[in-house]
Amino acid sequence: MPTFVRRRIVSSAIPLVVVVLGVFCLARLTGDPAKLYLPLSATPEMRTEFLARNGFDRPVLSQLLDYLGNVFTFDFGESLRTGQSAAGMALRAFPATLQLAGTTMLLAIVGAIVIGSWAAYRPNSVADRIASLLSMTAGSMPDFWFAIMGVLIFAVTLGWLPTSGVVGGPEVWVLPVITLLIRPFGVLVQVVRGSMVTALSAPYVKVARSKGASEPRVVFGHALRNAAPPVLTVAGDLTVGLVNGAVVVETIFGWPGIGKLMIDSILQRDFAVLQAAVLVTAVTIFALNILIDLCHALLDARVRQVVPA
Repeated sequence: MPTFVRRRIVSSAIPLVVVVLGVFCLARLTGDPAKLYLPLSATPEMRTEFLARNGFDRPVLSQLLDYLGNVFTFDFGESLRTGQSAAGMALRAFPATLQLAGTTMLLAIVGAIVIGSWAAYRPNSVADRIASLLSMTAGSMPDFWFAIMGVLIFAVTLGWLPTSGVVGGPEVWVLPVITLLIRPFGVLVQVVRGSMVTALSAPYVKVARSKGASEPRVVFGHALRNAAPPVLTVAGDLTVGLVNGAVVVETIFGWPGIGKLMIDSILQRDFAVLQAAVLVTAVTIFALNILIDLCHALLDARVRQVVPA
């Protein structure tokens, strides 16, 4: 197991390095921050002073080396827009994204287990076909389209829910959670159903039934436990996707998470905050991938079999 974990950390660290370098280069392609933060009447001296004060007058290679050195101390400087610590702004915004993604995945997993197991218990029945149709439709539905239609129907037309923001009661969670929930729920229902159909036809299930085990125990105690590894893997990948892909939903609903912070930083050419936000997200995804692989290895010994170095 230690060898497996070590190799997964090394292999997963390569994309993290690429992200760290890529965000530095791509951030500077958004434009010259001096044109955004200085008035139109700014003199060349004012522009020179602004660039020197924020370190943009130095060669790009020198800026890159300083950036790489600061990554290890998590010191990205101050925000051009607010003057606050860039790392602090990213860390304060990230819990909102984790809460949204965690709530969404919890509901998606629970709902998928119930619906998928129910469909697999009676394969090819009317209930199974309805569940499959709805889950395939949900799994292929674009998040941004559902978010826009949700705001138009339930917030603007009917006035039942707020259009955006987090101020208020539980109703502020409804549209963001449902929007993020649709696709993971649809995918997980398909995975749970497929795994459970295979598990319920296995010999150990027939043995359990012959010994007089109740159907709930057979389904949830025996079959679901053996069908869990592929479900866990897909659920982990979807969770990573939610953390990484909540940008659109957070922007549409004004959710104060890391995704909205990234978009605001790009529009305002706030390089320090953008770099901090991307790195926080990348490190979290890196840790989640390692955790998913570790859980999968604990459930399936075949995954742990690696060739000795």
